[in-house]
Amino acid sequence: MAGKLFLITGLHTGKVGFTVEVHERMPSVEYSAEDVVEASYRPIGDAALVSWGGSGSWPLELQPGVDYRVRYSAWGMDAGHQAGPPMDEPPVDRYLLQFWPARPAPDRVVKETSRQAAYHHKFAREQPTPEEFAERKREKARQAEAERLAERMAAWGGALPTERMERAPYCRELSALDRALVDMLEQTEPETLQSIARWAARRACEEAGYGGNEQVAGMLDRMDSGAGWFETLNGPQLPVEPGPGMPVIRLVTQIHGWFDNRDPYENTSTVVTPTFNDDPFQAAVETVWLATSPFTDKNELLTELRRRFLTNPG
Repeated sequence: MAGKLFLITGLHTGKVGFTVEVHERMPSVEYSAEDVVEASYRPIGDAALVSWGGSGSWPLELQPGVDYRVRYSAWGMDAGHQAGPPMDEPPVDRYLLQFWPARPAPDRVVKETSRQAAYHHKFAREQPTPEEFAERKREKARQAEAERLAERMAAWGGALPTERMERAPYCRELSALDRALVDMLEQTEPETLQSIARWAARRACEEAGYGGNEQVAGMLDRMDSGAGWFETLNGPQLPVEPGPGMPVIRLVTQIHGWFDNRDPYENTSTVVTPTFNDDPFQAAVETVWLATSPFTDKNELLTELRRRFLTNPG
């Protein structure tokens, strides 16, 4: 971590001998030490030696932003590892931390004797370099993006949606059911899309058993004849004088969607309304999706749609 050194001792809990030295130039190696390592270090802000848990802190006379070489020498790491409380006994292991100005250079193990040092060196060698860590991070991001795209593709029936598909209500739901059909609809001319929407609305009402309902039949006939949305839902309005006897106009106010226990007029209004969408593709997609609701097998409607509108006789 930039600006930090993590120093390991053999003793787990207790007191160790510890000396810090700051030199103007590289000091001689203490060859009586059992273990010696070196690394480059650049302090950020005021440098300090801090004990584990932060219970103690000692300032270090190092210049922020200056490159240093640091040497860590150890005596008795194995004995310290085997030792423990009481803490009032003389220290078992001791350490020397030395700094001097120097250009950055690779870390190195100057001397290795104890099993504890060998264990920690092995662990350190197995860690990724900064470049490897950065590449792993990039690869993890690439995998996360690939998973996100895969999930998005699965939600859209196996392929990413076009902008036109994303704008169409219920297009993702219809794509998950039959993406190939949605692709075909996107390539279909507007007149056919409008015919598909009106056909799907009528077919849904037939499947729901509304065939004998005069109000529903009138609504569907007005839709096919080209009446506007308001007239389709309410019938032609004759001019009347203000006062008693004014016509009653019904508007759908329930949650959008097809529900089996809903009044036939309201279900029909729900499935007829999207046929008036100014975008024929959106009209077809939303109406077809809503029209699948009364079908036990939704694919039955889609199969009929293909056969009726999208099959090339040639």
